[in-house]
Amino acid sequence: MKTKYYKKLSNLNFIKSKTLNKNIGIKYFKWIVKNTFFKFFNQKITLENKNVDLIKIRNEMTLSEISHLIGFVFVTIFAIYKVFNVSIVFGLTIMIPNILLNLYPSLLQQENKRRIDIIINRKIKTVANDVYS
Repeated sequence: MKTKYYKKLSNLNFIKSKTLNKNIGIKYFKWIVKNTFFKFFNQKITLENKNVDLIKIRNEMTLSEISHLIGFVFVTIFAIYKVFNVSIVFGLTIMIPNILLNLYPSLLQQENKRRIDIIINRKIKTVANDVYS
């Protein structure tokens, strides 16, 4: 968080298209996270009521997203190494859970951050209109 790259990393968008997110199954992954034991993993990212600090929630999402991306990169490097030293099947066996447990959560965080950004911008415009009215 204290590096100069954090600002760039906090606004990553690998997939901007809602259609592509739908086609790769982010909607189903979101359902799984909301309705299974995964919902207990990061309790800091919950919207319990309408009076929550969205910027704080967004920062927690960014931290979670970056952590998952770092995990994805390291496991991918390990899987590629194992493809060449063991077998391609072993590498794929590592990559499938890596995609499900690191890449998809990161993509879900990006989608949720985009939705929160819309709400934050709406609130800022409303406050600005109230001040200038």
